[in-house]
Amino acid sequence: MASAITTLAADAPTLSAANTGFMLICSALVMLMTPGLAFFYGGMVRVKSSLNMLMMSFVSLGIVTILWVLYGFSLAFGTDSGSVIGWNSDYVGLSGIGITELWDGYTIPVYVFAVFQLMFAVITPALISGALADRVKFSAWVLFTGLWVTVVYFPVAHWVWGAGGWLFELGVIDFAGGTAVHINAGAAALGVILVIGKRVGFKKDPMRPHSLPLVMLGAGLLWFGWFGFNAGSWLGNDDGVGAVMFVNTQVATAAAMLAWLGYEKLRHGSFTTLGAASGAVAGLVAITPAGGSVSPLGAIAVGAIAGVLCAMAVGLKYKFGYDDSLDVVGVHLVGGVAGSLLVGLFATGGVQSDAAGLFYGGGLEQLGKQAIGVFAVLAYSLVVSAVLALLLDKTIGMRVTEDAEVSGIDQNEHAETAYDFSGAGGGAAPRSTAVTAPVAAASKKVDA
Repeated sequence: MASAITTLAADAPTLSAANTGFMLICSALVMLMTPGLAFFYGGMVRVKSSLNMLMMSFVSLGIVTILWVLYGFSLAFGTDSGSVIGWNSDYVGLSGIGITELWDGYTIPVYVFAVFQLMFAVITPALISGALADRVKFSAWVLFTGLWVTVVYFPVAHWVWGAGGWLFELGVIDFAGGTAVHINAGAAALGVILVIGKRVGFKKDPMRPHSLPLVMLGAGLLWFGWFGFNAGSWLGNDDGVGAVMFVNTQVATAAAMLAWLGYEKLRHGSFTTLGAASGAVAGLVAITPAGGSVSPLGAIAVGAIAGVLCAMAVGLKYKFGYDDSLDVVGVHLVGGVAGSLLVGLFATGGVQSDAAGLFYGGGLEQLGKQAIGVFAVLAYSLVVSAVLALLLDKTIGMRVTEDAEVSGIDQNEHAETAYDFSGAGGGAAPRSTAVTAPVAAASKKVDA
């Protein structure tokens, strides 16, 4: 008995300074993705909406952080209840956690795991905001964010990653968030825009990006931060899986960017900077669930397939008439679905787990599991998000007035403008005709 106890004690994980430091760096990289997303989205909108777009991403850092500490971590990663939600009173307020207490079976503290997962929770609602550009009240967005993470993100995170969560127990592979983050956000975006409707002038007025350099900067920051997002999701660096994920992240992103550029050259005749940025993000999205299961050659396939599918998908909003302002549905929903399902084809069975895909002798079993995960999260998020948007729209109202939308949501919601066209200096602009008239006129020139 004594020798058995000694053996168990020897096998118990101990705190690793290297893994702890690595995960803190990864957490900081994932945090950087939210400001990167703000730049990416902020450059894609018209000048009169750019500050609002920045704020819709940035405010998530405040709202979700507080809710995560109060109860979000407990709901997502607490003790399982019925395979659908977690709860642990020690995690409420993060007050019952020892500073050296290790996360279950790993060599990093619970605090480190909690802050890493917090950054995932922060960026997911921020992703939704790109679909709603130009037309949503900031106060309504703040309320929606708090409600959405509570009733959608926290439970779905438990399904996918929490011990006992039903998709986790089913064997659905989602290395870093294809279902929990990207399908979740993309489906939510679709649900909300079906409720709130189109922008004024959709398919009539020019709605081109006002700053492609900002878009490229944002895409670059996202690409950089995504290495922490993906490689860090193995929660350590002891067995090489994180290194494979790092390589596959780079490879798939490159393949998707080139595939998107090739598609738009054939389809539209030009290689565009917006296409390069969007293609890179599509590759990052698609490899997120798959990168721990595929080889680098498989990552090329995943990226290339996703690049073409997402490039094709962004035009569907014009065909079907839904106004997805910045292509959240086309990139995040379609890219997340593609990457998650392609696990069932390209999983080698020799990296993250022994689950093999169809092309590696595993048959259709894993593809079936992936499909269940994809469509369960998609349906739940779409329906619940639409209901939340409808409730807010019928109570406080989700949209700004038509006059506010036309004149500029930045001025009306934030009393500021992104750029000083009058030459009188920066800062907040007063709500006066003397200031707003030249700003509105200059905005029209930039849009044109």
